[in-house]
Amino acid sequence: MEPGELKPILTALVLPPTGPLLLALCGVLLATRRRRPGLVLAATGLVLAYFLSTNGFALVLARHLLPPLAAAQPQDLQSAQAIVILGGGVQPQAPEYGVAQPGDHTLQRLRYGAWLARRTGKPLAFAGGMGWGAAAEQKDTEGAVARRVLQEDYGLAVRWLDDQSRDTAENAARTAELLRRDRVQRIVLVTDFTHIPRAAAAFRAQGLDVIPAPTGFPVPRTRPLLEWMPSSHGAALTRSIVREWLARGVAAAR
Repeated sequence: MEPGELKPILTALVLPPTGPLLLALCGVLLATRRRRPGLVLAATGLVLAYFLSTNGFALVLARHLLPPLAAAQPQDLQSAQAIVILGGGVQPQAPEYGVAQPGDHTLQRLRYGAWLARRTGKPLAFAGGMGWGAAAEQKDTEGAVARRVLQEDYGLAVRWLDDQSRDTAENAARTAELLRRDRVQRIVLVTDFTHIPRAAAAFRAQGLDVIPAPTGFPVPRTRPLLEWMPSSHGAALTRSIVREWLARGVAAAR
């Protein structure tokens, strides 16, 4: 096992819902010997699990843990030389199509990247191979799936394709190498709102000028009361925010 393969395992253990539930389990075990501290720890884990699954709490976290970012407008991107879209996973099996399809995050990024490309005329680059946590059934890289979807669904070609990278750091290093061959210096970077701070830092570290173009902004999704009820979209957003916050902390420590 390569060291990178441990990343998704350790991440899954720390992030919600696993992290808070493990905390609650530790509390239950502790309560068998020290009742009051154990019950307090278990209750803390359960309360965290609840709030970290709500979109309302996710929006609070976004305001405090993520830098404020505005949406990129096509008229502000004229100085860029390329639009770089980052992969975010694939569906390795999609029986209704018969071939692998972009995952939710990748599809959202592809759609926004295509929208910007059509309005600016800028050429496209895509970065994404098989992530460290990719399923054993995955045969196609993110790059191969993205190139096919951009061509078939949007009528757009990918000029630069990195289909070997396994994480954000490799996205930046491999894509920068491809772009430098064509003297591309200034790029529009398309990825999730939660991911853009770390991704932009990685590409800037490779010597590129980056115009952030985030997608998937954290916004209210339902009525106010329902925002504080557990939901799949709330849990996914809090998980993404906490993941990126921790990843930026690890990068800063390094």
